[in-house]
Amino acid sequence: MLPARFLVVFDADSTLIRNEVIELIADEAGRGAEVAAATEAAMRGEVEFAASLRSRVAQLRGVPVASFARVLSRVEPTPGVRELIAAIHERGGIAAVVSGGFHEILDTVAPDLGVDLWRANRLHAADGALSGAVDGDIVDAAGKAAALREWAAAHGVPMSRTIAIGDGANDLQMMAAAGLGLAFNAKPAVRALADLVIERVDLREVIPLLP
Repeated sequence: MLPARFLVVFDADSTLIRNEVIELIADEAGRGAEVAAATEAAMRGEVEFAASLRSRVAQLRGVPVASFARVLSRVEPTPGVRELIAAIHERGGIAAVVSGGFHEILDTVAPDLGVDLWRANRLHAADGALSGAVDGDIVDAAGKAAALREWAAAHGVPMSRTIAIGDGANDLQMMAAAGLGLAFNAKPAVRALADLVIERVDLREVIPLLP
């Protein structure tokens, strides 16, 4: 495997895509408003992410797995995402996503957008419906930073040539670990700590910053 020139790691919800997927799934259970409020608090850093995620996933109990097709139909890629990923590839880089969201959706969305690597949480299901639990370890702030480091090492990319793009408090550790941490569509706490803030909600704004 040839080393990559650089690595760009995106958050998924409200960064790679416009939506918060957990809210779309919660809509299927009629609990979208409650889950949206809890998600907002978690992204502002007001509550610990893993505990918040477990409580929000508990609200999804009973949602049929078959409803994921309807959820996928509502996912909106962020403006400029395809152009940015194409530019990353043209310049010899790798596009990756690490998400506090879910493989059940990202496994379709990521390859469709041209993403090379991705990691997310998994929802536990039984008898064709969600059980209300997360399956396996939770991808939290530390998990996101660890994924960035792991992928950089695996592809021979110095940390100085990594870029992390996120919007929420659980993105801050990977943004701090990266050579360049970009706040995109971000909460105030994230904007305050980022190396740079992308003001427009258009990922083409990142292209001039690529190595």
